[in-house]
Amino acid sequence: MSNQRKLRYAMVGGGHGAFIGAVHRKAMALDGQFELVAGALSSSPERARESGAALGLADGRNHGSWQELLADELRRGPDERIDLVSIVTPNHVHHPVALAFVQAGFHVVCDKPLVHTGAQADELVAAVRKAGTVFGVTYNYTGYPMVREARHLVRSGALGTLRKIAVEYNQGWLAAAVDGGNKQADWRLDPLRSGSAGTMADIGSHAENLAATVTGLRPDALCADLTVFGAGRRLDDDAQLLLRYAEGARGIIVASQVAAGLENDLRLQVSGTLGTLVWRQEEPNQLIHSPLDGPRRILTRGSPWLSESARRAGRIPAGHPEAFIEAFANVYLGVAADIRARADGRVADPLEADYPRVEDGRQGVRFIEKVVESAASSRKWTALG
Repeated sequence: MSNQRKLRYAMVGGGHGAFIGAVHRKAMALDGQFELVAGALSSSPERARESGAALGLADGRNHGSWQELLADELRRGPDERIDLVSIVTPNHVHHPVALAFVQAGFHVVCDKPLVHTGAQADELVAAVRKAGTVFGVTYNYTGYPMVREARHLVRSGALGTLRKIAVEYNQGWLAAAVDGGNKQADWRLDPLRSGSAGTMADIGSHAENLAATVTGLRPDALCADLTVFGAGRRLDDDAQLLLRYAEGARGIIVASQVAAGLENDLRLQVSGTLGTLVWRQEEPNQLIHSPLDGPRRILTRGSPWLSESARRAGRIPAGHPEAFIEAFANVYLGVAADIRARADGRVADPLEADYPRVEDGRQGVRFIEKVVESAASSRKWTALG
């Protein structure tokens, strides 16, 4: 593969009325690494083709279904075939599409949560390892520069031995009844499409991954409470979890989409024997470090004294805000670096190929399953195997 050309990609899902598909496309365009050349942008063939035409896809690569898309790409030669597919559909479509494209030898980026069940996740991990392909999962908050700085500080020992890990992710968009015409709510509150959890899968999965990414720790037991506040809803719209870690730390995850008046209030706090870090998604360019033996300091994105991983994740000078789309773009940059390195027969620089993998997605699915199990149980603690 020439490192000069753009990586050709197809998108499954993300057509008219979809929020996240447009975010992915904007993020992939940001650094000039990717080119959208094909797609199957809706479960409705008519809407899929209308959406593709609006985005300028050629008629021959604008498909009514993902099966047509895959068959067409397999007929094409290596000089025009896609390099990867980006899957931005409701959750229930992730597994069949991802598995089919991996088994066909294509690289994949998939939105979270990865799939519905641990068994599906295991099958997908095994397929990726057999195929030797790149598989990224868009836990986009890992792409924020100051999250990467928090990871660096924790892993370098700046906080000492970790004691408390707390993540809150509060939204209010489901605080009132949502009518049936809301596409985003319709599938997220439908067990057939969303899976066994609602809010816990939608945003609680981000909270779990953020804690794991920054600290490097995975809990070995949890106690969960899932609640449905909205009348007639079949899946949780509020979650609260207690976590225990084998290393001795304790954790809390709160995820709610019925916190009236709040927007996208994701907060991380990590405390150890030597200090505490605090990061907020709505003020993403700052990381507050409160050491035990010195004054509190506010670290800012773009500063020259940050770690290399944090500096690499920024694009413009300090004081110029970067946020949501740029974080997605950083995940895709990591995927692109890995694809290019493998094409050249080398192992990618870890600082360049910095993105959540299929194994991270599997961990998230298993975590959600255990949360649902715990919430339905009378036991205080549920082991995470």
